[in-house]
Amino acid sequence: MGRRRRKIVKLPKKQLPKVFQCPICNEVSINIHIEKNQKLATVKCGKCGIESHISIIPADQLVDIYCKFTDALSVKDETHE
Repeated sequence: MGRRRRKIVKLPKKQLPKVFQCPICNEVSINIHIEKNQKLATVKCGKCGIESHISIIPADQLVDIYCKFTDALSVKDETHE
């Protein structure tokens, strides 16, 4: 007598977001364009128009670039206070 085979449950992989929330206008409208040959990323909000250029390393992903962008904004805000 054979045993029953268990049903294999495949969980879908969680995907990283491609559009992020703007820290200025709180809309989900931040797009990131990467230029790997120049090692530069352009972060731009489609709603309020804020734009920033961030230097990157080849291993950086969109989430890493977004974190660098928000960190740069928070540092800029702290210096103005």
